Amino acid sequence: MTHSGPVAIVGAGIAGLTAGLSFARKGIAVDIVEQRSVLTEVGAGLQLSPNATRILDRLGLTSRLEQVWSDPSSINLVDGSSLRTLASVPSGKFARDRWKAPYGVLHRADLQKILLEAVESNPLCRLRLGVRIEGHASKSLTGILGVAPRLIVGADGVWSRIRNEVQGAGKAMFSGNTAWRFTLGETLASAALDFTKVAAYLGGGAHLVAYPLQKTRSFNIVAIAGGCDCGEVRDVKPAPESTRSELINAFRGWHPQLVDILRNADAPSLWPLYQVTDGDWSQGEDVVLIGDAAHAMMPFAAQGAAMAIEDAFELASFVARGLPLTTFVAHRKTRIGRVRSRGAFNRFAYHARGPIRLGRDFVLSIRRPESLAADFDWLYGYEPND
Repeated sequence: MTHSGPVAIVGAGIAGLTAGLSFARKGIAVDIVEQRSVLTEVGAGLQLSPNATRILDRLGLTSRLEQVWSDPSSINLVDGSSLRTLASVPSGKFARDRWKAPYGVLHRADLQKILLEAVESNPLCRLRLGVRIEGHASKSLTGILGVAPRLIVGADGVWSRIRNEVQGAGKAMFSGNTAWRFTLGETLASAALDFTKVAAYLGGGAHLVAYPLQKTRSFNIVAIAGGCDCGEVRDVKPAPESTRSELINAFRGWHPQLVDILRNADAPSLWPLYQVTDGDWSQGEDVVLIGDAAHAMMPFAAQGAAMAIEDAFELASFVARGLPLTTFVAHRKTRIGRVRSRGAFNRFAYHARGPIRLGRDFVLSIRRPESLAADFDWLYGYEPND
């Protein structure tokens, strides 16, 4: 590092705020720069698996999170047409015992609020809202901060501005899938939904995920199917009503209770799902990318937020020990590659048709819950560098 200034973190989402707290925990001052003047939630629900909650606990946030999250008893895979449970991975106390950390589901806004309040109360963290970086990032940030930053961390999401500063970085690419997201009040939910469980309903070419949001007594619903690329989406806006028929058509033949949920969805938002292709994440010792800016991935492993949290925490550890950014990148790329592979496998399995679907269902039917849980030991039991 050639500069003695603070670490400059660009982006005040989950990755950026977690990075700020992680650096501060190591005694390193940070400036978090965000172009939005007000931090509002993007998306709806969020799953925090034990590999993420383990880190949030080390950042001292568990007691706050426990007030707003649900601790599901299991994570189920369910046939979307018959509502037959194909497989069940125990969670709740089982997750705490096996992976030494809880599995929680909550509203994204609640996590962001808790992270934000922790940042605002930390003397080593300074948050600058309503600030836009123009031109060369290093020069722009030096002007904003009044001193050259020792490191620029690009935590600014799939449409990252800082990614342009890294030669050979990946590019945002449409995945071919679209997500419809909305919430549904518990009292309006059909019998197909269970407030104590996370459920992924599977069908040919599409799947639907539902889980409880304790604070609002509602369900978070995400329906994923093939769709058209409607370009860069940064803000939550209701999907055009003309897309409702596309949504219903994608789930034709599903159980009527699930189709009714989609038909009656109140103001669903439409998100084209983008991935960031593999590429470099760092530029010398001056710039590094984390989270979606580095490796935005499909949500089929429910690990987008968890990987951003891991990136942020481990980056602070590597920097505090004086290790080169290339070492951090190589370490994280191995982990991200394995998670991507799991997501790709899930995408294939969740959307399977015909004989492949029948084979999937048979294999799942003969697996014991404890055996299924063991498949997640490498993911949920991960111990980050600290």
